[in-house]
Amino acid sequence: MANTAQAKKRAKQAEKSRIRNAGQRSNLRTFIKKVIAAVRAGDKELAQAAYKTAVPIIDSAVNKGIIHKNKAARSKSRLNSKVKALVLAE
Repeated sequence: MANTAQAKKRAKQAEKSRIRNAGQRSNLRTFIKKVIAAVRAGDKELAQAAYKTAVPIIDSAVNKGIIHKNKAARSKSRLNSKVKALVLAE
C-alpha cells in the first residue's frame, strides 16, 4: 500500500477514475450493442438511428481517454459497414 501522502492521494484518484471510466466504458458498449442488435433484427431505420447515436458517444470516449482513436475508428467503420450492408440488402 501507499506510504507517502502523495501516493495515498494518487491511489484515491486512480480508484475514482477507474470507477468513472468503468461506467463510461459500459455505456459505450451498450450503444454499440444497440446498433448490432438492430442490424441482427433487420430493422434498417432503427439501425441507422442507433448508429447516429453511437458515433458521438464513441468520439467522446476517445476525448475522455477511455479508448484509443484507432479503436474508435475501427468500431465506427465496422458498425457502418454492417448498417450499409443491411440497407443495401433491401
